[in-house]
Amino acid sequence: MSALTFLSEFFRNWKTVGAIAPSSPALAARMMESAEVWRAERVLELGPGTGALTQGIADVMPAAARYLGIELSEPFVYKLRQRFPQMQFEQGAAQEFGFDSVLGEDAAIDVIISGLPWTAFPESLQEAILDHVLPRLAPGGRFATFAYWGLHQLPAGRRFRALLHDRLPGVETTRVVWGNMPPAFVYVARKS
Repeated sequence: MSALTFLSEFFRNWKTVGAIAPSSPALAARMMESAEVWRAERVLELGPGTGALTQGIADVMPAAARYLGIELSEPFVYKLRQRFPQMQFEQGAAQEFGFDSVLGEDAAIDVIISGLPWTAFPESLQEAILDHVLPRLAPGGRFATFAYWGLHQLPAGRRFRALLHDRLPGVETTRVVWGNMPPAFVYVARKS
């Protein structure tokens, strides 16, 4: 996907895009490794954007695994469907998406990968998204998202980490991926 498309969508919807550049392959690899996507049967991606993390998922996800990407931006969904025709993308808001109609009732998800800009969201939206998607996580399932180094110390970043730890105690933090713009690290949490 072109940098122009990404920047255009960023300037049009900066609160939901949340970054000025797509995630790097190095960050995608760290997320896939941390979340153990290679052993998942069902993968949910929140905010696939331009597909930087989606490519990482496609590279390691088992052939028989089922993938669902939820993206708010219609232009991104259109381009993702063209780029990854073997994967399923739906347009919608993560906090209200009807998972039963797509996955089936009570279908458990092994891995949730999130590229959402958590620190740009108000606390009420952070809570609404987590409270809607985390109940879908299978026992032992993994939730992985990233935070920009430095920004995680701002009030919104600290608030999100505390909220995530409240919902899934035992949040782990990976080493910083310096090869990302800006540098980032991964939060990984497991459902007990």
